[in-house]
This record gives sequence, structure tokens and C-alpha cells, in this order.
Amino acid sequence: MLKKRLNSFRYAFAGIADMVRTQANVKIHLFATVLVIIAGCYFDLNRTEWCLVTLAFSSVLAAEAFNTALEYLTDLVSPGHHPLAGKAKDVAAGAVLLAAIGAAVVGLLVFLPKIMALL
Repeated sequence: MLKKRLNSFRYAFAGIADMVRTQANVKIHLFATVLVIIAGCYFDLNRTEWCLVTLAFSSVLAAEAFNTALEYLTDLVSPGHHPLAGKAKDVAAGAVLLAAIGAAVVGLLVFLPKIMALL
């Protein structure tokens, strides 16, 4: 039982590593995440603000993971061009975009007042 649980974590980390290695947009989102964490430390975010930005950036990374999984699966079942395969990939990419827009809004709501206070 314990071995199965440990293996499930190993597989999950392998999936994350593959996503980071192979997906350029994931690297961009990770870079943005690091910047948000640095800014959060600099501006001394409170617990609620940390919760909001953590949910925002983790939602984007999770959306990227779902998008990558869907792309892999779509390529497996439809190696040739098929309009529905393209639509599935487009919708998954759109989900990432929606999550990123939401994260940007959260970032503005949390950080803009702090930046304005510095000016």
C-alpha cells in the first residue's frame, strides 16, 4: 500500500518534470511565479494575500498541466490533423489563458496598491 502511494508521487513528479522540460509556456509561468514570490516577500504580503496569489499561480500551473496532458492524449489518438483534435487543443489552451488572466487580475489587485504606495 505504501509503495503504491510513493509510486504515485514519483509518477506525479515525473509528469511535472516532463512538463517543465518540454513546454515553453510553463517556463514562462514558472518565471512569473518566482517574480510573484519575490514581490510578495518584498511587499510583506499578509496571509490572505499569500493565499490569493498562491491560488492564482497554482491555478495557472495546474491549467498548464491539464493542457499538456490533453495535448499528449490528443496527439496519441489523432496523430493526423483532425478538426475536433484542433478544437480540443484550442479549448485547453483557452483554459490556460483564462487562468492566466485571472491570475493577472489577482496580481493587480494585490500588488498595485502596494506599488502605488511606494510612488
